[in-house]
Amino acid sequence: MNSPGMGSASRVAVVGAGIVGLSTAYALTELGVRPDVYEVGVPGNGQSTGQSRLFRHSHEDPRLVAWARESRAVWRTWQDRLGVELVSGDGAVSIGPDTERRLALLRQAGVPARMVDAGELAELVPLVRGRAAGSAPAMLDETAGAIRTQAAIRALAAAVDGEIVNDEVLSVHAAGPGQGSPGPGGSGGTNARAQVRSVSRRADYDTVVVCAGRGTPALARGAGLTVPVEFGAHARVTFAVRGEPPARLACLQDGSGDFTAGSIYAAALPGSRAYAVGVSGHVAARPDGSVADPDGLGRLADGAVAYVREALPGLDPDPLGHVHCWTTELPWGPDGLAVWRAGPEGPAGQVLFVAGNNLFKHAPALGRALARAAVGEELAADLRPEARLGCPTSPGSAPTA
Repeated sequence: MNSPGMGSASRVAVVGAGIVGLSTAYALTELGVRPDVYEVGVPGNGQSTGQSRLFRHSHEDPRLVAWARESRAVWRTWQDRLGVELVSGDGAVSIGPDTERRLALLRQAGVPARMVDAGELAELVPLVRGRAAGSAPAMLDETAGAIRTQAAIRALAAAVDGEIVNDEVLSVHAAGPGQGSPGPGGSGGTNARAQVRSVSRRADYDTVVVCAGRGTPALARGAGLTVPVEFGAHARVTFAVRGEPPARLACLQDGSGDFTAGSIYAAALPGSRAYAVGVSGHVAARPDGSVADPDGLGRLADGAVAYVREALPGLDPDPLGHVHCWTTELPWGPDGLAVWRAGPEGPAGQVLFVAGNNLFKHAPALGRALARAAVGEELAADLRPEARLGCPTSPGSAPTA
């Protein structure tokens, strides 16, 4: 299946084999394009690391609710096609004083969701049984669930019809204004090329899509762009489930303040024998990669342990493991997302730079949008920096996929 524009004749590079890069590469495969995917390490070993992520529809910006809804549909399509579970069917429970407002946003977007009482909460998240009752209302996002992160990375990496280039990219360079000449027949684009220079190769492409996480701003700077990412580091902790794993174990977001001063999120690992818990927030990091307050990561982990002791009696509070990863927030919010462009519009030497945080859940819909832009379609308006996607005060719109 080819998209209008360059289609299968496109030569496209994707820099970064985390979940966004792999989703983009697989979406290009869907369009009949064989991308080169550059990754210096093991696919999925950067900001996409860990064994689970929370898929949620709920966001402050209604546009992100729509993107999440579209992404959930693509997760289902890929799950059926690849023959592996990518998102659990256990749902996600959100607790907090703003639950009814969030519920209204989900219903407005056509996302199945409803309020739940304390009894049903204990059925959905059996780990809460035996704790003191909280006072905040709770909501079930029925089609949310735990993302099977490692299964997704493995399945997509295997399904991409292209080359995984195990090399570090030092620079990307877009075609300059007016570069190139008319294509075959005197029309239909130019032969201008974007350039990738890695440790052991130099290659030219019609389009380069940079999904390099913490490395994206530096590559963008080399191409003449400033991508305003705020660096940080985050910690989450994995705990064992006491006794036999429950048949259903929903994800959890708790912003009630009943058991901790901040908010937490949690998602089950495959098999529901363990639960990964994180406290919201991060430790600031400098552009050179140094963590401003290394002890702060320990405090975030300690906060997760304290929450488990108070709020989740069904977990052993002695940690099984820790995951530490970088955060890359945009100035307008922790869920902000945008795509910057260098070079000409369209597949004639353009470079697209993806930046944002909490992107795992959105990766399938985002990857398809990036793939379409890579082969000649217009970049979705929501993804342009001026749209400030993820800022709740921005005007709303919905994705097309």
